[in-house]
Amino acid sequence: MNAFFTGIVGAFVEAAQELRIHRTRVLLSLVGVAVAVCALTVVVGAGAIAQQATVEISERFGGRPASLALQVNMADGTQPPKEMMDKAWADALDRYAISYASRNTQASQNVQFVDGVSMVQVQAVDPEFGPMRRILLDDGVWFADDDAQRLAPALVVNEVFWQRLGAPALNTNPTVTLLGADQNALGVVIGVYPTNMWDTEPAMYMLYDGYVALADTEAQANLWTEYSLWVPPEIAEELRVSLESDFSGALGEGATATVYRSDIGAQGQEDPFLAVKLVIGGIAGLVLVLGALGLVNISLVTLKQRIREIGVRRSFGATSGRIFFAVMMESVVGTIVAGAVGVVAAILIVRSPWLIEVLGQGMLTDLPPFPIEAAIIGMVAATAVGALAGLLPALVAVRVKVIDAIRF
Repeated sequence: MNAFFTGIVGAFVEAAQELRIHRTRVLLSLVGVAVAVCALTVVVGAGAIAQQATVEISERFGGRPASLALQVNMADGTQPPKEMMDKAWADALDRYAISYASRNTQASQNVQFVDGVSMVQVQAVDPEFGPMRRILLDDGVWFADDDAQRLAPALVVNEVFWQRLGAPALNTNPTVTLLGADQNALGVVIGVYPTNMWDTEPAMYMLYDGYVALADTEAQANLWTEYSLWVPPEIAEELRVSLESDFSGALGEGATATVYRSDIGAQGQEDPFLAVKLVIGGIAGLVLVLGALGLVNISLVTLKQRIREIGVRRSFGATSGRIFFAVMMESVVGTIVAGAVGVVAAILIVRSPWLIEVLGQGMLTDLPPFPIEAAIIGMVAATAVGALAGLLPALVAVRVKVIDAIRF
């Protein structure tokens, strides 16, 4: 047993010595491995950022897992009376201790700008809608619970709206006149959210109750409201069934409640990003194979220049096993060092602000930490490449005979 461990330690020592002696050759042969490991780690690390960006974008449209959407229709196709629906909604939130829930409706509002009156698209929501949909702001803040008590309604507007106001500083509490059927109101801009390239018209968010108070009777009657909840995924299905039953019963005969998942989990897939991961894994594997092939080629070429050296070592009593492990360990030790360099370079690349901005499409709010599995994969891949790349040259080296030292 002691001889076995001594042989292994000796092989590592000899490998380190050979690396120092042939450092120029080793450096050239391992550049490709370092680049391959760096590329592999970058692909895995960048894939994590790209996946997080995709998740966040999908959550802005459909909500976080698990988001439930509730719609209630009466027999005549209309929604139930607002007072009855609001009571049933408040009772359900209290009964099931739901912290994140929001009413949501799309409407329009006449706004008095300096250059005239414009019809502005409004999304009327509750304060919890922001965290539920990952609303991203360029400036200012999202609605707070106490904003419902404001005499002047709080507004979160898009960049087009903000520019129409002259891009004022939000700490000056810029205001705008909201034109109502019976009375006008002075809205206060508290936040600005980014505008997509195809958005050329002003738009804004208002608190649901504030918009309803400003709308006339006819607009209130025609208001179509969707009710959203964000709940733990493990209780989503059970809660969905319970809510449908509760609302159908609370709103009386003729009411039909429909609850469905609106987030990406509604697709019913175990992993919605499995296809992306497979593509990323395929690219990473191809990069690694190319790096391994380059190292094997260089190792075989350089081995021909060492036949005399190996023959001399055989003449001094080196066993086949010692020669095999020494040659293979040279490759393994070298690729481990190259792998470490590649992983460090990959970390610097993946954490660069430029790459994060590109992959996150400027919409990333929760930057994922650098995946430890990416670094582990990079180091394991480097070690595996070293072992595989050193295997063939080691087998060739074992076949070298003492006479070969004289022949070459």
